[in-house]
Amino acid sequence: MITYTNANGESITMNRDSTFRVVEFNGRGGADADVQMQKPPFFDGGQLVDVAFEERELELEVEIKSTDTAEHRRKLARVFNPKLKAGTLSYETSDGEWLIDCVATGVPQFPSKESSTGHQRCTVDLIAPNPYWRTPEIETSPTFEPLFKFPFEGSFEMGIQRDARIIDNDGDAPCPLQIEFNGPAENPRIENVTTGEYIKVKQTLQSSEVLKIDTTPGDKSVVIEESDGTQRNVFNWIDLQSTFFQLEVGENEIEYTADDDIQGAIVDMYYNKRYVGV
Repeated sequence: MITYTNANGESITMNRDSTFRVVEFNGRGGADADVQMQKPPFFDGGQLVDVAFEERELELEVEIKSTDTAEHRRKLARVFNPKLKAGTLSYETSDGEWLIDCVATGVPQFPSKESSTGHQRCTVDLIAPNPYWRTPEIETSPTFEPLFKFPFEGSFEMGIQRDARIIDNDGDAPCPLQIEFNGPAENPRIENVTTGEYIKVKQTLQSSEVLKIDTTPGDKSVVIEESDGTQRNVFNWIDLQSTFFQLEVGENEIEYTADDDIQGAIVDMYYNKRYVGV
């Protein structure tokens, strides 16, 4: 099943049993890569410098099955209007669901030779600036670490909220993190112990405040959200040695500390695993 939701929130779902049926879906495999090489003088062959993925091009061939194809043609054109900028395409199979942000490169094409009563085929061409497919958002909850048990009947134990957790990124590429610190905390710090990178905020967080950090390249942000929902930019509070790290492929040990007791503080983390093809 394929669902496209545009920037206005309007969606079209395409599957075998709907009015819009996908005949062919191209481009969901590997994206083209720009392999950057350099050739030193008198050197056989070349030396690999880096590899960067190009934008991902997607093509949908859609069949409209309806007694009113004109109405559904208008809906396709409206939802895939490229002037609305990027929307989100969801691709769902028995193996899971994957998402990618993309925009139509033009209004859907409706060839006259591919139409008849109750039947119309069309082609939708899309381009994804970020070529990675991603999973729906994953949340990691605070961990409860048992300290000791009393010999009471039933399930009762004392414990503390741990300040560390292991996140396994089994995707194909490092993925950004969205972090939420719920106060109180003084100079909160979160570290990827696996890589040694950390983010530290040099400020006291009140109990009514939530510190939100996004490590997405090109969209990094550090804001404080008040209890009434208002936000203010506090990017300048970040320690200068901080790194907006991502979750590396494999296991990542993430540790949360602060300059005071963290028992009242809660840290939630969100991320999407990224894949080069599905």
